[in-house]
Amino acid sequence: MSSTGRGASAVPGGRASPGRGGMAPPGPPRRAAMGLFLKLVRDRLALMTSAAELYGDAVRISLGPKTLYFFNHPDHAKHVLADNSANYHKGIGLVQARRALGDGLLTSEGELWRKQRRMIQPVFQNRRIAQQADAVAEEAAGLVDRLRAHRGGGPVDVLGEVTAMTLGVLGRTLLDADLGAFGSVAHSFEAVQDQAMFEMVTLGAVPTWLPLPKQLRFRRAREQLQRVVDRLVAERAARGPVEGDDVLSRLIVSTREEADPRVGGRRMRDELITLMLAGHETTASTLGWTFHLVDGSPEVWDRLHAEAVEVLGDRLPRHEDLHRLRYTTMVVEEAMRLYPPVWILTRSAQGADQVGLYHVPRGSDVLICPYTLHRHPEFWKDPERFDPERFAPEGTASRPRYAYIPFGAGPRFCVGNSLGMMEAVFVVAMVARELRLTGVPGHRVVAEPMLSLRMRGGLPMTVRPAG
Repeated sequence: MSSTGRGASAVPGGRASPGRGGMAPPGPPRRAAMGLFLKLVRDRLALMTSAAELYGDAVRISLGPKTLYFFNHPDHAKHVLADNSANYHKGIGLVQARRALGDGLLTSEGELWRKQRRMIQPVFQNRRIAQQADAVAEEAAGLVDRLRAHRGGGPVDVLGEVTAMTLGVLGRTLLDADLGAFGSVAHSFEAVQDQAMFEMVTLGAVPTWLPLPKQLRFRRAREQLQRVVDRLVAERAARGPVEGDDVLSRLIVSTREEADPRVGGRRMRDELITLMLAGHETTASTLGWTFHLVDGSPEVWDRLHAEAVEVLGDRLPRHEDLHRLRYTTMVVEEAMRLYPPVWILTRSAQGADQVGLYHVPRGSDVLICPYTLHRHPEFWKDPERFDPERFAPEGTASRPRYAYIPFGAGPRFCVGNSLGMMEAVFVVAMVARELRLTGVPGHRVVAEPMLSLRMRGGLPMTVRPAG
């Protein structure tokens, strides 16, 4: 299929746009706006899925004063995220989420974003990430020990356990700090993420001073995270000259250049909160979905166990083991296909553009949804089925590059993708080598599309020995 998408051929609703270049995409009528808004609040995944199914690869969704342009073809994703990325700044949702997250790497734009990216990029160079393999493996071993303690007992919340582990990895590999010393900060990050999504859905229309329970919880969470940031900086300063190559050290040096200490303090807070949120939440979500999916596929678990025993024996994994844990990598990749940690990418068109056959007016809100793109029936046979073999070399070679974008694409491609993949592969292999995790009968696993695609209510599972 060309980049015209299913909408051009299957749906007659695309209207020509004389003199502007391209058609207006098809979509639901404006009178459906209230129902669409309620669906946006209650079931965002269903909204995007039904739009793609009903109208094809390009959809115009009117929500009151807002008109969203939803594109769902690899060619569209390539154009918006990579080829013409300069025309597309961060869009609907993330602009409003700035009230919750500040101007960290996730929400910033323009020269500020480029400055932040240049500052943080060296921390994620391949050579440095390879040097963090031992720390990742040790944290994963601690997770296995904690899970092993539950063998034969009642259910354990696996999502909670992997979240604690990913925070430990983040602290050791990116901040050179023990985040466990600050107690449980996961709930504070959850409150920040909840507020960010609330800002997205309400388009920032609800005043922050209203004493709503959600907003009061968010304020308390921000205060706690500010204390964490202050303590991290103070403890680093107490260790002597700041000379490390970790994110915290680089931030301290960078923010010292600000003429106004208050500006530097805000930058420090926004960057660290964004980094800690994105750096642990996405990997924890991926691990939770992987264990859930594998639980429903005994043959996949058997292959994972066999590969882990063969490759690792009884030792901790090393960085050079990554290319040998090929099937484990395929399993993680397939889990991210079905449940991409970043489920939607929003952009705002700075100038008029044409995406495929379709005209995009200046100022339009543009959506690329990896959750639906990864289920596109033209590129994924039986797309709802969990099948790691899709990522065998022969399968990967036959698909368009932009049919699979779990880490985004273009200049905004996730800077931490290599660390996240190493962490996920190591954890899955080490757990599968020793343990079998089984879901609790009657517990319904529900996807909750927040900033990441997390699980609502955790993931209770029982633990028994592998084999």
